[in-house]
Amino acid sequence: MDTFAEVFVCLCLLFFRRTSTAVDTISPGQSIRDGDTIVSSGQIYELGFFTPGSSSGRYVGIWFKKISTGTVVWVANRETPILDRSGVLNFTDQGILLLLNRTNGIVWSSNKTRTARNPIAQLLDSGNFAVKDENDVNPENYLWQSFDYPCDTHLPEMKLGRNLVTGLDWSLSSWKSLDDPARGDNTAGIDPRGYPQLLYKKGNTITFRPGSWNGIRFTGATRLRPNPVFTYEFVLNEKEVSYKIHLRNRSVISRLVVNATGVTERLTWIDQTHSWARFFAVGEDQCDTYNFCGANAKCNINKASLCDCLKGFEPKSERDWSFQGWSSGCARKTALACSAGEGFVKHPGIKMPDTSSSWFNRSISLKECEDLCLKNCSCVAYANTDITTRSGCLLWFSDLIDIRDFTDTGQDLYVRMAASYLGEIKKKEESRRRKKRAVIIICTTIFGASVLVLAFILYTRKGRIKLQEKMRSVIGRGYYDQSRNEDLELPIVDLMTIMKATDNFSSENKLGEGGFGPVYKGTLLDGQEIAVKRLSMISGQGLEEFKNEVLLIAKLQHRNLVKLLGCCIDGDERMLIYEYMPNKSLDFFIFDQSRSKLLEWNKRINIIDGIARGLLYLHQDSRLRIIHRDLKASNVLLDKGMNPKISDFGMARIFGGDQTEANTNRVVGTFGYMAPEYAVDGLFSLKSDIFSFGVLVLEIVSGRKNRGFHSHDHLHNLVGHAWRLWMEDKPLELIDNMLEESAAFSEIIRCIHVGLLCVQQRPEDRPNMSTVVLMLGGESSLPQPKQPGFFTERFMPEAKSSSSNYRSSTSTNEITITTLDPR
Repeated sequence: MDTFAEVFVCLCLLFFRRTSTAVDTISPGQSIRDGDTIVSSGQIYELGFFTPGSSSGRYVGIWFKKISTGTVVWVANRETPILDRSGVLNFTDQGILLLLNRTNGIVWSSNKTRTARNPIAQLLDSGNFAVKDENDVNPENYLWQSFDYPCDTHLPEMKLGRNLVTGLDWSLSSWKSLDDPARGDNTAGIDPRGYPQLLYKKGNTITFRPGSWNGIRFTGATRLRPNPVFTYEFVLNEKEVSYKIHLRNRSVISRLVVNATGVTERLTWIDQTHSWARFFAVGEDQCDTYNFCGANAKCNINKASLCDCLKGFEPKSERDWSFQGWSSGCARKTALACSAGEGFVKHPGIKMPDTSSSWFNRSISLKECEDLCLKNCSCVAYANTDITTRSGCLLWFSDLIDIRDFTDTGQDLYVRMAASYLGEIKKKEESRRRKKRAVIIICTTIFGASVLVLAFILYTRKGRIKLQEKMRSVIGRGYYDQSRNEDLELPIVDLMTIMKATDNFSSENKLGEGGFGPVYKGTLLDGQEIAVKRLSMISGQGLEEFKNEVLLIAKLQHRNLVKLLGCCIDGDERMLIYEYMPNKSLDFFIFDQSRSKLLEWNKRINIIDGIARGLLYLHQDSRLRIIHRDLKASNVLLDKGMNPKISDFGMARIFGGDQTEANTNRVVGTFGYMAPEYAVDGLFSLKSDIFSFGVLVLEIVSGRKNRGFHSHDHLHNLVGHAWRLWMEDKPLELIDNMLEESAAFSEIIRCIHVGLLCVQQRPEDRPNMSTVVLMLGGESSLPQPKQPGFFTERFMPEAKSSSSNYRSSTSTNEITITTLDPR
């Protein structure tokens, strides 16, 4: 019996030695059988056998463990499935992975470039399955790694490109279908020909060309900008050409997937919604289509006619172009002759042409590059390889293909032109120079007057300095704590200038009146239109509001915030000067039956998105963390393009450091927009603004006010009405009748959903603004909202309005609280 027991124990020990369970490493002689898995140390990834979709085959793969279970990121035997559950993944003493079937036939195996003293196979938290020496942590020394053999998914730290020594190709290829992980038609990789560039293909056809690396990003991938989530690395030397991303925040989960459907997208996991959100997708507009406009033409998605010929070129087929058939491209008006006088025309802000047939040198200057191109009769254009240092040289020798306009993120391309064409340009330049000389003569004539003006400026400068000192004394250096006590950067405008601009504050120029005081339209001498807020002598909170706006909004710069241009302090006068908003405010449109027709859905969703991005800037992206505390329709102004700008920061407050909430006995804000915890207990936080934003979203979608809303079925406000419709699965009944023809109903329902998430009773249930922006722009599923705040029926008639922004208010039910003691 003793001998039998000893044998039994030995067999058990041998069995457990040769089978790996939930650990991250297997050693020589161990194996993973079908049903067993190993898990990375951080519980992020899992490796084992799986069956995709309705397939009957078994594959060895890597998938996410804690999130999105079943989302596969790598497959070993993607071309050769095992047809039963007999598969075993062995790790040999030589450090080789062998996948065996029932007959011990080799289905798949790894290779190795060298031997190791103590090899192990380890699943890392990066998603990489690596064979390496047990004590070696340098990825460059790995014997073998799954990151060298990508499938359809690109993970952070994974290379995309090619090893120029071994020929190893780090490219992505889609699955053949959802049930078959075999290599599909859709691929993404770096083409090493000419100056290497990133290409997306379907079969042998290029579908999208992000292009060559310019020192910051791929020239056609404008979304690859410096951001708080990713950094980017591009390597080009004699050994390899590669690109990979690094995560600044290790808690972020992100992946790039080339789908079997042909869609390539970068997805980021959102914990709040437990779903993947799309960061971007390849081919989002027509200009992304490879060579959409043909040779020597550029695409601009913001123009009605998408394609334009480059300067000095004309359509090859005027008839085709008249019918928007641009693929034939453009030809030179004047052919090159490689003669004296030829030169280059600069094309700023564009995506570089296809570089597969180009020549490059990364060490010479732009001037040397120009000389090289000019000496070579076949050279048609040149550019920098690195826009950060303005160095390196790229030369083209044939038609310029796949160009588009990128005003903000593009590069400069220099296109060779014939001497006669440059001569015409020179004549035009000479004409401009003659006009310039005439201007100089005129300027000389008025030089004497300029001397007098200079003397006047010197005389008034002392007065301006006194105004600055007076402003500091009015604001008070102790108004904020010492950490915010900075020099004022806001321009001082003298009273006479404002009086001339407003025609002495004439009633014809009066735009409206709020708690601060009257607001006037004005026009400066240079033609700039302004709005002037004039502090009323009887305003109870006007001086505090004035101080707040001068010290706070002057430091903010964002396209969705109204811009403060200056202020005026003269005697008892206190004024703020803003940019003028010709379309007044949001409530002027959405609550008026006739004017609301001008706001079709595309404009409304643009307004919602702009307000969200403005709030995100205030809460997170500005150098000050700011709570607005009075976000409402009348405080959202509209510029001439109907783009929203948040205004009126007189009640705003700054949070410092890690502060997330505060308490006050002085509650300020507007009934109908205030969060319950603020209105009742005086507790305000970033989530207070989220609540106001949610109310505003529901008002924009419905075209009705929250406060003052009436229904024949109940006595709830608009938020309560929206919640009842949502719970009754009738959200479409909330939509403004004006939107029935122009609206995308699925997009509107998503906005209602986001609005209800923002107005939930408990602040901790409401999403933050970064999540709101992702929700509005994404397609992932959203969590179900909980009951909103103030979900009680009313028994009192609504009060009348007593406040507005800087124009006549259209509200009849809006009351702004300036002081309220909740005790």
